[in-house]
Amino acid sequence: MKRHLAARVAALTAATLVATGVGLTAPAGAATTADRSGNRSLAKVLAKDGTRLDHNWQDFDILEQAVLAVLAAKPHSPVALLTDGSVRLTVFAPTDQAFRDLVGDLTGKRPGSEKKTVKALLSVADVNTIETVLLYHVVPGATLPSPKVVKAAKSRTKLTTAQGGKVKVVDRKGNITLVDKDRDLADATVILNGIDINRGNRQIAHAIDHVLLPLDL
Repeated sequence: MKRHLAARVAALTAATLVATGVGLTAPAGAATTADRSGNRSLAKVLAKDGTRLDHNWQDFDILEQAVLAVLAAKPHSPVALLTDGSVRLTVFAPTDQAFRDLVGDLTGKRPGSEKKTVKALLSVADVNTIETVLLYHVVPGATLPSPKVVKAAKSRTKLTTAQGGKVKVVDRKGNITLVDKDRDLADATVILNGIDINRGNRQIAHAIDHVLLPLDL
Protein backbone atom coordinates (compact mmCIF):
# COMPACT_ATOMS: atom_id res chain seq x y z
CA MET A 1 0.00 0.00 0.00
CA LYS A 2 2.87 2.37 0.79
CA ARG A 3 4.26 2.03 -2.74
CA HIS A 4 0.90 2.71 -4.31
CA LEU A 5 -0.14 5.89 -2.52
CA ALA A 6 1.99 8.54 -4.24
CA ALA A 7 1.88 6.91 -7.68
CA ARG A 8 -1.87 6.35 -7.77
CA VAL A 9 -2.82 9.70 -6.27
CA ALA A 10 -0.34 11.42 -8.60
CA ALA A 11 -2.17 9.92 -11.57
CA LEU A 12 -5.44 11.10 -10.10
CA THR A 13 -3.99 14.57 -9.55
CA ALA A 14 -3.28 15.09 -13.23
CA ALA A 15 -6.88 14.33 -14.11
CA THR A 16 -8.69 16.27 -11.40
CA LEU A 17 -6.69 19.27 -10.21
CA VAL A 18 -7.50 21.05 -13.45
CA ALA A 19 -11.04 21.40 -12.15
CA THR A 20 -10.15 22.63 -8.70
CA GLY A 21 -9.11 26.07 -9.86
CA VAL A 22 -12.76 26.61 -10.75
CA GLY A 23 -14.22 24.52 -7.95
CA LEU A 24 -12.82 26.69 -5.18
CA THR A 25 -13.65 30.08 -6.60
CA ALA A 26 -16.37 32.08 -4.92
CA PRO A 27 -19.75 31.63 -6.64
CA ALA A 28 -21.15 34.71 -8.31
CA GLY A 29 -23.15 36.70 -5.79
CA ALA A 30 -22.06 34.51 -2.89
CA ALA A 31 -21.25 37.49 -0.70
CA THR A 32 -23.95 40.12 -0.97
CA THR A 33 -24.79 43.12 1.16
CA ALA A 34 -27.55 41.05 2.79
CA ASP A 35 -25.16 38.25 3.68
CA ARG A 36 -24.23 38.63 7.34
CA SER A 37 -21.85 35.67 7.45
CA GLY A 38 -18.44 36.50 8.85
CA ASN A 39 -15.18 36.47 6.91
CA ARG A 40 -12.95 34.75 9.45
CA SER A 41 -10.97 32.07 7.64
CA LEU A 42 -10.62 28.49 8.76
CA ALA A 43 -6.85 28.79 8.58
CA LYS A 44 -6.95 31.53 11.19
CA VAL A 45 -9.22 29.55 13.50
CA LEU A 46 -7.31 26.27 13.26
CA ALA A 47 -4.03 28.06 13.93
CA LYS A 48 -5.38 29.88 17.00
CA ASP A 49 -3.46 27.61 19.37
CA GLY A 50 -0.31 27.92 17.27
CA THR A 51 1.06 25.61 14.63
CA ARG A 52 3.48 23.73 16.86
CA LEU A 53 3.23 19.99 17.07
CA ASP A 54 2.19 18.94 20.58
CA HIS A 55 0.83 15.96 22.51
CA ASN A 56 -2.86 16.56 21.86
CA TRP A 57 -3.95 14.05 19.21
CA GLN A 58 -7.45 15.55 18.99
CA ASP A 59 -6.55 18.92 17.47
CA PHE A 60 -5.39 19.79 13.95
CA ASP A 61 -1.64 20.46 14.09
CA ILE A 62 -0.81 17.87 11.42
CA LEU A 63 -3.53 19.20 9.13
CA GLU A 64 -1.99 22.66 9.52
CA GLN A 65 1.47 21.26 8.75
CA ALA A 66 0.10 19.59 5.63
CA VAL A 67 -1.49 22.83 4.45
CA LEU A 68 1.73 24.77 5.13
CA ALA A 69 3.82 22.17 3.26
CA VAL A 70 1.59 22.49 0.20
CA LEU A 71 1.57 26.28 0.23
CA ALA A 72 5.34 26.47 0.73
CA ALA A 73 5.86 24.41 -2.42
CA LYS A 74 2.84 25.71 -4.36
CA PRO A 75 1.81 29.21 -3.20
CA HIS A 76 -0.96 29.37 -5.80
CA SER A 77 -2.53 26.06 -4.83
CA PRO A 78 -6.33 26.09 -4.38
CA VAL A 79 -5.56 25.05 -0.79
CA ALA A 80 -4.69 28.73 -0.19
CA LEU A 81 -8.37 29.61 -0.22
CA LEU A 82 -8.60 28.16 3.28
CA THR A 83 -6.97 31.46 4.23
CA ASP A 84 -9.59 33.56 2.40
CA GLY A 85 -12.62 33.85 4.65
CA SER A 86 -14.72 35.51 1.95
CA VAL A 87 -14.90 32.20 0.05
CA ARG A 88 -17.64 29.82 1.14
CA LEU A 89 -16.51 26.29 1.85
CA THR A 90 -16.90 23.43 4.29
CA VAL A 91 -14.00 21.32 5.50
CA PHE A 92 -14.16 17.89 7.07
CA ALA A 93 -11.00 18.19 9.16
CA PRO A 94 -9.02 15.08 10.17
CA THR A 95 -7.59 15.21 13.68
CA ASP A 96 -3.94 14.48 14.41
CA GLN A 97 -5.01 10.99 15.51
CA ALA A 98 -6.64 10.47 12.11
CA PHE A 99 -3.33 11.18 10.37
CA ARG A 100 -1.51 8.91 12.81
CA ASP A 101 -3.93 6.09 11.98
CA LEU A 102 -3.44 6.70 8.25
CA VAL A 103 0.33 6.45 8.60
CA GLY A 104 -0.16 3.23 10.56
CA ASP A 105 -2.34 1.81 7.77
CA LEU A 106 0.17 2.81 5.09
CA THR A 107 3.38 1.75 6.79
CA GLY A 108 2.36 -0.80 9.39
CA LYS A 109 3.81 1.40 12.16
CA ARG A 110 2.00 3.95 14.32
CA PRO A 111 4.31 6.90 15.13
CA GLY A 112 4.73 7.80 18.78
CA SER A 113 4.58 11.56 18.28
CA GLU A 114 3.03 14.15 15.99
CA LYS A 115 6.48 15.11 14.71
CA LYS A 116 7.19 11.51 13.70
CA THR A 117 3.75 11.29 12.11
CA VAL A 118 4.45 14.32 9.91
CA LYS A 119 7.85 12.92 8.95
CA ALA A 120 6.33 9.55 8.05
CA LEU A 121 3.52 11.19 6.09
CA LEU A 122 5.98 13.22 4.02
CA SER A 123 8.01 10.07 3.35
CA VAL A 124 5.07 8.25 1.72
CA ALA A 125 3.36 11.17 -0.02
CA ASP A 126 4.73 14.04 -2.10
CA VAL A 127 3.30 17.55 -2.11
CA ASN A 128 0.96 16.90 -5.05
CA THR A 129 -0.44 13.86 -3.29
CA ILE A 130 -0.99 15.78 -0.07
CA GLU A 131 -2.61 18.62 -2.00
CA THR A 132 -5.04 16.23 -3.68
CA VAL A 133 -5.95 14.55 -0.41
CA LEU A 134 -6.49 17.91 1.32
CA LEU A 135 -8.79 19.14 -1.44
CA TYR A 136 -10.81 15.95 -1.12
CA HIS A 137 -11.79 17.17 2.36
CA VAL A 138 -13.17 20.49 1.07
CA VAL A 139 -16.71 21.09 -0.15
CA PRO A 140 -16.44 24.33 -2.14
CA GLY A 141 -19.06 27.02 -2.51
CA ALA A 142 -21.20 25.91 0.44
CA THR A 143 -21.32 26.62 4.17
CA LEU A 144 -22.71 23.45 5.77
CA PRO A 145 -23.33 23.78 9.52
CA SER A 146 -24.18 20.61 11.42
CA PRO A 147 -27.98 20.69 10.81
CA LYS A 148 -27.33 20.69 7.06
CA VAL A 149 -24.79 17.89 7.39
CA VAL A 150 -27.32 15.84 9.37
CA LYS A 151 -29.95 16.48 6.70
CA ALA A 152 -27.48 15.44 4.00
CA ALA A 153 -26.70 12.25 5.91
CA LYS A 154 -30.36 11.30 6.18
CA SER A 155 -30.66 11.73 2.42
CA ARG A 156 -27.38 9.87 1.81
CA THR A 157 -26.16 12.85 -0.17
CA LYS A 158 -23.02 12.75 -2.30
CA LEU A 159 -20.99 15.92 -1.82
CA THR A 160 -18.69 17.08 -4.63
CA THR A 161 -15.28 18.02 -3.28
CA ALA A 162 -12.73 20.56 -4.45
CA GLN A 163 -10.59 17.65 -5.63
CA GLY A 164 -13.33 16.73 -8.10
CA GLY A 165 -14.40 13.45 -6.48
CA LYS A 166 -17.44 12.76 -4.34
CA VAL A 167 -17.94 11.80 -0.69
CA LYS A 168 -21.21 10.24 0.46
CA VAL A 169 -22.64 11.41 3.79
CA VAL A 170 -24.70 8.76 5.59
CA ASP A 171 -26.34 8.24 8.96
CA ARG A 172 -25.17 5.02 10.63
CA LYS A 173 -27.05 4.48 13.89
CA GLY A 174 -26.93 8.17 14.68
CA ASN A 175 -23.30 8.63 13.63
CA ILE A 176 -22.62 10.91 10.67
CA THR A 177 -20.27 8.92 8.46
CA LEU A 178 -18.37 9.95 5.33
CA VAL A 179 -17.89 7.23 2.74
CA ASP A 180 -14.83 7.86 0.57
CA LYS A 181 -13.40 5.91 -2.37
CA ASP A 182 -11.26 3.57 -0.27
CA ARG A 183 -13.15 0.37 0.42
CA ASP A 184 -10.62 -1.23 2.76
CA LEU A 185 -9.86 1.39 5.40
CA ALA A 186 -12.43 2.57 7.95
CA ASP A 187 -14.83 5.32 6.90
CA ALA A 188 -14.58 8.65 8.69
CA THR A 189 -17.08 9.67 11.36
CA VAL A 190 -17.83 13.24 12.38
CA ILE A 191 -16.65 13.88 15.96
CA LEU A 192 -19.53 15.39 17.94
CA ASN A 193 -17.38 17.67 20.11
CA GLY A 194 -15.66 18.99 16.99
CA ILE A 195 -18.62 20.22 14.94
CA ASP A 196 -19.36 23.71 13.64
CA ILE A 197 -15.82 25.05 13.96
CA ASN A 198 -15.96 28.73 12.92
CA ARG A 199 -19.77 28.78 12.87
CA GLY A 200 -21.28 32.09 11.77
CA ASN A 201 -18.63 32.52 9.08
CA ARG A 202 -18.57 31.56 5.42
CA GLN A 203 -15.94 28.89 6.12
CA ILE A 204 -16.91 26.11 8.53
CA ALA A 205 -15.34 22.81 9.57
CA HIS A 206 -16.27 19.56 11.26
CA ALA A 207 -13.68 17.27 12.86
CA ILE A 208 -13.47 13.69 11.58
CA ASP A 209 -11.68 10.65 12.96
CA HIS A 210 -10.17 9.28 9.73
CA VAL A 211 -8.50 10.79 6.68
CA LEU A 212 -10.61 10.67 3.52
CA LEU A 213 -8.97 9.11 0.47
CA PRO A 214 -10.02 9.87 -3.12
CA LEU A 215 -9.22 6.37 -4.42
CA ASP A 216 -9.24 2.74 -3.37
CA LEU A 217 -5.78 1.77 -2.17
